[in-house]
Amino acid sequence: MKKIISLLLALTMLAAMAVGCADNNNETTAGTTESKVVVPASALEILNNIWALYGDEEKFPVMGGDYETMNPEGPGNYGLTDVETLGVQLLVPADQVKNITEAASLFHGMMLNNFTCGVFHVAEGVDAAAFADTMHEAVKNAQWMCGMPEKTVIAVIGGEYVLMAFGINDAINPFETKLTTAYPDAVVKYSEAIVG
Repeated sequence: MKKIISLLLALTMLAAMAVGCADNNNETTAGTTESKVVVPASALEILNNIWALYGDEEKFPVMGGDYETMNPEGPGNYGLTDVETLGVQLLVPADQVKNITEAASLFHGMMLNNFTCGVFHVAEGVDAAAFADTMHEAVKNAQWMCGMPEKTVIAVIGGEYVLMAFGINDAINPFETKLTTAYPDAVVKYSEAIVG
């Protein structure tokens, strides 16, 4: 009888350990399940993941990065030292550059107003949603030359990254779809027509 009770106790303890040590990526609190926010490794990773969702027939001529680190075939890192060019190409106001620690870009290879995207990692202590609002104002107040973009999309990804894109509908609408496919937890703060 003692052997049977010992065996039952051992099996009960084993079952409790198996449940307690189960690998679970969600935290359960009072019957609710909370998903953990996944923060991307870099701004460039975000653009690479979105661009990777394009099929060959969907792709258009692109380049990424800045003048010194240009990638002629896809996204690239964008330096933060040339504040004037950063403001012209990615519309970051000069007084806001201090609020970001890194950037990446993707541009239409023929005309920037057809499609331009910048992803920015905000500095510690900077509210990403507030920075997104700043970028929205920058797009609204931009002086467009050589053709006008039709739509802007601005999203917060992982709570630390702000993606700003503008362009013609044929380029920006598929991009927005791929953004939300690659990052379903992204908070799209703005998805709207650009009024000239």
